[in-house]
Amino acid sequence: MRSHRRSRTSSLIELVLVLAVALALAFVIQAFFVKPYEIPSGSMEPTLAIGQRVLVDRIGMDFSGPGVGDIVVFHPPKTAKAMLCGPRPHRVSYGAAACDSPYPKPAAVTFIKRIVAGPGDWMYVEHGEVFLSRTGRRGPYRRQEASSYTQPCGRSPECSFPVPIHIPAGHWFMMGDNRGDSDDSRFWGPVPTSWIIGVAFATYWPPDRIGFF
Repeated sequence: MRSHRRSRTSSLIELVLVLAVALALAFVIQAFFVKPYEIPSGSMEPTLAIGQRVLVDRIGMDFSGPGVGDIVVFHPPKTAKAMLCGPRPHRVSYGAAACDSPYPKPAAVTFIKRIVAGPGDWMYVEHGEVFLSRTGRRGPYRRQEASSYTQPCGRSPECSFPVPIHIPAGHWFMMGDNRGDSDDSRFWGPVPTSWIIGVAFATYWPPDRIGFF
């Protein structure tokens, strides 16, 4: 009888230890390697829908870093919610240049957007489409993206910022795929690499959209 009780106690202790190790591993994986993220708005439609869930690679940032075309989770500038640009917060002028410099402190919230331009690039936006010069010089410009993953922007004021801007060293210009309904770098500027949490590499919910980017 005592042997049976000891066996049950030993099994219970073993189960607790296994659960504790599993929880610890899950915590470590989420904290340092892969983090789940739920899409909070329609700014990335049609690529990502509200409520869709993605996995974000955190450790890859330390090796290869982000790149143009990646979908990333990051901290925007503190002035992003108010859609203000620059160290001296102000609103950008529609039909002119997009914001080329962020407020120097990050917000606590996280956003998810697509990187459309990187350090040293020159760019402008016309009808929601990005035209990019990766030569380090102001031109020649090429249309950067396939319209297959962007929502048509039309002729709304926020769709065109035709005056070219230069992306500073160590910064990335973010835009939502839903170009006519996205609070992004056009209004509050490019984001430093250190504010990027990780690159989204897969979606796991809902089941009919499971896959890799």
